[in-house]
Amino acid sequence: MHTPDLYDGKTFTELADGIGYAKQVGFGTIDERGRLAADTLPNEIVYAGFSLGVMMAQMLAQTRPGAKGALLFYSCAPTSEFGGPWPQGVPLQIHMMDGDEWVLPPNQDLEAARELDATVEGAQLFLYPGDQHLFADDSLPGFDKEAAALLMERVLSFLDKIE
Repeated sequence: MHTPDLYDGKTFTELADGIGYAKQVGFGTIDERGRLAADTLPNEIVYAGFSLGVMMAQMLAQTRPGAKGALLFYSCAPTSEFGGPWPQGVPLQIHMMDGDEWVLPPNQDLEAARELDATVEGAQLFLYPGDQHLFADDSLPGFDKEAAALLMERVLSFLDKIE
């Protein structure tokens, strides 16, 4: 597993502060850091992204040849954000809570996830009941033990099927 440091060593206790930092340095800078980190990795990997990190994981899975799959947690973007359709034969899982304010309108994450689920062969959208964003992070007050256990079961099953 490789987890690139897209925030140049900075950490935040509040989600809004992390997003604020990304806005301050620019999403282009964050994207470039992710691209550079991926250049050191083999092409044939599974990309995983959490919340804002979904943008990078989704972009790499869509645009970097050889992706083995993608796991998108708590967020999703329209494929048009990265220049085209989802690559044929690349399996995908998306996990979110159905009442998460970060994915509901006016954000388009849930709409994008539903579109991918409906149009991409092998895509799976899992909506968990609740309104927490980072619901599987046991260090946060919004941790949902049952949803996190189910998420882990589904992710491990997904990874078991990757060749």
